[in-house]
Amino acid sequence: MKTKLLLAGIGILFAVQARAQYEDNTVRPRERATFGLKAGVNRSNVWDESGQDFKADAKTGFAGGIFISIPIIPYIGIQPEVMISQKGYQSTGTYLGVPYADVRTTTYLDIPILLAFKPSPYFSVLLGPQYSYLIYQKDQTSFGSASSTTEQQFKNDNARKNIFGLTGGVDLNLRHVVLSGRVGWDMVNNNGDGSSTTPRYKNEWFQFTVGFRI
Repeated sequence: MKTKLLLAGIGILFAVQARAQYEDNTVRPRERATFGLKAGVNRSNVWDESGQDFKADAKTGFAGGIFISIPIIPYIGIQPEVMISQKGYQSTGTYLGVPYADVRTTTYLDIPILLAFKPSPYFSVLLGPQYSYLIYQKDQTSFGSASSTTEQQFKNDNARKNIFGLTGGVDLNLRHVVLSGRVGWDMVNNNGDGSSTTPRYKNEWFQFTVGFRI
Protein backbone atom coordinates (compact mmCIF):
# COMPACT_ATOMS: atom_id res chain seq x y z
CA MET A 1 0.00 0.00 0.00
CA LYS A 2 2.80 2.39 0.93
CA THR A 3 4.57 1.54 -2.33
CA LYS A 4 1.46 2.38 -4.32
CA LEU A 5 1.05 5.68 -2.49
CA LEU A 6 4.73 6.50 -3.11
CA LEU A 7 4.40 5.72 -6.82
CA ALA A 8 1.21 7.77 -7.04
CA GLY A 9 2.98 10.68 -5.35
CA ILE A 10 5.88 10.48 -7.79
CA GLY A 11 3.43 10.35 -10.69
CA ILE A 12 1.64 13.47 -9.45
CA LEU A 13 4.96 15.32 -9.11
CA PHE A 14 5.91 14.40 -12.68
CA ALA A 15 2.48 15.52 -13.93
CA VAL A 16 2.76 18.87 -12.15
CA GLN A 17 6.26 19.40 -13.53
CA ALA A 18 5.16 18.48 -17.06
CA ARG A 19 2.19 20.84 -16.81
CA ALA A 20 4.41 23.68 -15.59
CA GLN A 21 6.83 23.07 -18.46
CA TYR A 22 3.93 22.95 -20.94
CA GLU A 23 2.50 26.25 -19.68
CA ASP A 24 5.95 27.85 -19.79
CA ASN A 25 6.31 26.88 -23.48
CA THR A 26 2.79 27.88 -24.56
CA VAL A 27 0.98 30.37 -22.35
CA ARG A 28 3.88 32.48 -21.15
CA PRO A 29 5.29 33.46 -24.56
CA ARG A 30 2.14 35.53 -25.23
CA GLU A 31 2.70 37.32 -21.91
CA ARG A 32 6.36 38.26 -22.41
CA ALA A 33 8.48 39.88 -25.10
CA THR A 34 10.00 37.37 -27.52
CA PHE A 35 12.30 37.59 -30.54
CA GLY A 36 12.38 35.34 -33.57
CA LEU A 37 13.66 34.62 -37.08
CA LYS A 38 11.55 33.43 -40.02
CA ALA A 39 11.85 32.62 -43.70
CA GLY A 40 9.55 31.47 -46.50
CA VAL A 41 7.99 32.59 -49.77
CA ASN A 42 5.82 35.31 -51.27
CA ARG A 43 3.27 34.68 -54.00
CA SER A 44 2.86 38.16 -55.45
CA ASN A 45 0.98 39.97 -58.17
CA VAL A 46 -0.26 43.50 -58.81
CA TRP A 47 -3.61 45.25 -58.59
CA ASP A 48 -4.95 48.62 -59.81
CA GLU A 49 -2.91 48.10 -62.97
CA SER A 50 -2.99 50.45 -65.96
CA GLY A 51 -0.88 51.49 -68.94
CA GLN A 52 0.19 49.90 -72.22
CA ASP A 53 -2.56 47.26 -72.22
CA PHE A 54 -0.96 45.83 -69.08
CA LYS A 55 -2.03 42.38 -67.82
CA ALA A 56 -0.17 40.57 -65.04
CA ASP A 57 0.18 37.06 -63.58
CA ALA A 58 1.56 36.03 -60.18
CA LYS A 59 5.17 35.03 -59.44
CA THR A 60 7.00 33.50 -56.46
CA GLY A 61 9.84 35.08 -54.46
CA PHE A 62 11.75 34.88 -51.18
CA ALA A 63 10.61 36.35 -47.85
CA GLY A 64 12.60 36.34 -44.60
CA GLY A 65 13.55 38.43 -41.60
CA ILE A 66 13.01 38.98 -37.89
CA PHE A 67 10.07 39.70 -35.60
CA ILE A 68 9.58 40.92 -32.03
CA SER A 69 6.43 40.19 -30.04
CA ILE A 70 5.72 42.83 -27.38
CA PRO A 71 2.78 42.16 -25.01
CA ILE A 72 0.49 44.98 -23.86
CA ILE A 73 -1.96 42.84 -21.93
CA PRO A 74 -2.15 39.00 -21.94
CA TYR A 75 -4.39 38.86 -25.02
CA ILE A 76 -3.16 41.88 -27.01
CA GLY A 77 0.29 42.93 -28.15
CA ILE A 78 2.34 44.62 -30.86
CA GLN A 79 4.54 42.71 -33.31
CA PRO A 80 7.01 44.74 -35.41
CA GLU A 81 8.81 42.85 -38.16
CA VAL A 82 11.70 43.60 -40.51
CA MET A 83 11.57 41.55 -43.71
CA ILE A 84 13.44 41.22 -46.99
CA SER A 85 10.60 40.54 -49.41
CA GLN A 86 10.67 39.72 -53.13
CA LYS A 87 7.56 40.74 -55.07
CA GLY A 88 6.75 41.37 -58.71
CA TYR A 89 4.76 39.91 -61.57
CA GLN A 90 4.81 38.30 -65.01
CA SER A 91 3.03 40.22 -67.74
CA THR A 92 2.24 40.60 -71.40
CA GLY A 93 1.03 43.67 -73.24
CA THR A 94 1.87 46.20 -75.92
CA TYR A 95 4.26 49.14 -75.75
CA LEU A 96 4.10 51.72 -78.57
CA GLY A 97 2.16 49.12 -80.57
CA VAL A 98 4.80 46.38 -80.10
CA PRO A 99 3.83 43.25 -78.10
CA TYR A 100 6.08 42.39 -75.15
CA ALA A 101 6.50 39.90 -72.27
CA ASP A 102 7.98 41.04 -68.97
CA VAL A 103 9.03 39.39 -65.69
CA ARG A 104 9.68 41.96 -62.95
CA THR A 105 11.28 41.08 -59.60
CA THR A 106 11.29 43.81 -56.96
CA THR A 107 13.10 43.40 -53.63
CA TYR A 108 11.75 45.44 -50.73
CA LEU A 109 12.67 46.08 -47.13
CA ASP A 110 9.26 45.62 -45.48
CA ILE A 111 8.55 46.92 -41.97
CA PRO A 112 5.04 45.97 -40.78
CA ILE A 113 3.83 47.19 -37.37
CA LEU A 114 1.15 44.67 -36.43
CA LEU A 115 -1.46 44.69 -33.70
CA ALA A 116 -1.64 41.11 -32.39
CA PHE A 117 -4.80 39.63 -30.87
CA LYS A 118 -3.99 36.41 -28.95
CA PRO A 119 -7.19 34.53 -28.08
CA SER A 120 -5.23 31.30 -27.54
CA PRO A 121 -1.64 30.28 -26.75
CA TYR A 122 -1.68 28.43 -30.07
CA PHE A 123 -2.55 31.22 -32.52
CA SER A 124 -2.58 34.99 -32.99
CA VAL A 125 -4.47 37.24 -35.41
CA LEU A 126 -2.44 40.21 -36.70
CA LEU A 127 -3.22 43.37 -38.67
CA GLY A 128 -1.48 46.66 -39.28
CA PRO A 129 0.24 49.15 -41.58
CA GLN A 130 3.43 48.41 -43.47
CA TYR A 131 6.24 50.61 -44.75
CA SER A 132 8.21 49.26 -47.73
CA TYR A 133 11.43 50.56 -49.29
CA LEU A 134 12.44 49.45 -52.79
CA ILE A 135 16.02 48.12 -52.64
CA TYR A 136 16.46 46.45 -56.01
CA GLN A 137 14.62 45.72 -59.24
CA LYS A 138 15.28 43.31 -62.08
CA ASP A 139 13.38 43.20 -65.39
CA GLN A 140 13.54 40.44 -67.99
CA THR A 141 11.76 41.76 -71.09
CA SER A 142 11.14 40.34 -74.54
CA PHE A 143 10.03 42.50 -77.52
CA GLY A 144 9.08 40.22 -80.37
CA SER A 145 12.19 38.19 -81.14
CA ALA A 146 14.47 40.50 -79.09
CA SER A 147 15.03 40.17 -75.36
CA SER A 148 17.00 41.98 -72.66
CA THR A 149 17.67 41.85 -68.93
CA THR A 150 17.83 45.13 -67.01
CA GLU A 151 18.92 45.34 -63.39
CA GLN A 152 18.15 48.64 -61.71
CA GLN A 153 19.26 49.75 -58.25
CA PHE A 154 17.97 53.18 -57.13
CA LYS A 155 17.49 54.15 -60.83
CA ASN A 156 14.04 52.79 -61.51
CA ASP A 157 12.54 55.12 -64.10
CA ASN A 158 11.24 57.52 -61.42
CA ALA A 159 9.52 54.66 -59.59
CA ARG A 160 8.43 55.22 -56.00
CA LYS A 161 10.93 53.95 -53.42
CA ASN A 162 8.81 54.56 -50.31
CA ILE A 163 5.49 52.72 -50.26
CA PHE A 164 2.86 52.32 -47.56
CA GLY A 165 0.47 49.40 -47.38
CA LEU A 166 -1.65 47.16 -45.20
CA THR A 167 -0.95 43.59 -44.12
CA GLY A 168 -2.45 40.98 -41.83
CA GLY A 169 -2.75 37.29 -41.15
CA VAL A 170 -2.35 34.59 -38.51
CA ASP A 171 0.48 32.97 -36.55
CA LEU A 172 0.25 29.35 -35.38
CA ASN A 173 2.43 28.81 -32.31
CA LEU A 174 3.89 25.33 -31.77
CA ARG A 175 6.14 25.97 -28.79
CA HIS A 176 9.23 27.62 -30.33
CA VAL A 177 8.08 27.13 -33.93
CA VAL A 178 5.81 29.74 -35.54
CA LEU A 179 3.92 29.13 -38.79
CA SER A 180 2.82 32.45 -40.31
CA GLY A 181 0.44 33.33 -43.11
CA ARG A 182 0.06 36.88 -44.40
CA VAL A 183 -1.76 38.80 -47.10
CA GLY A 184 -0.88 42.39 -48.01
CA TRP A 185 -1.65 45.27 -50.38
CA ASP A 186 0.13 48.50 -51.31
CA MET A 187 -2.02 51.58 -50.77
CA VAL A 188 -0.03 53.75 -53.23
CA ASN A 189 1.20 52.85 -56.71
CA ASN A 190 4.77 52.50 -57.98
CA ASN A 191 4.74 55.71 -60.07
CA GLY A 192 7.02 58.07 -58.19
CA ASP A 193 6.57 61.56 -59.66
CA GLY A 194 4.11 60.80 -62.46
CA SER A 195 6.74 60.74 -65.21
CA SER A 196 7.41 56.99 -65.28
CA THR A 197 6.86 55.31 -68.66
CA THR A 198 6.42 51.83 -67.16
CA PRO A 199 2.96 50.51 -66.23
CA ARG A 200 1.35 51.83 -63.07
CA TYR A 201 0.46 49.25 -60.42
CA LYS A 202 0.18 48.40 -56.73
CA ASN A 203 1.65 45.21 -55.25
CA GLU A 204 -0.41 42.51 -53.59
CA TRP A 205 0.97 39.31 -52.07
CA PHE A 206 0.38 36.16 -50.06
CA GLN A 207 3.20 35.13 -47.74
CA PHE A 208 3.98 31.91 -45.88
CA THR A 209 6.93 31.60 -43.48
CA VAL A 210 8.28 29.24 -40.85
CA GLY A 211 9.83 30.92 -37.82
CA PHE A 212 11.71 30.08 -34.64
CA ARG A 213 10.98 32.03 -31.48
CA ILE A 214 13.83 32.60 -29.02
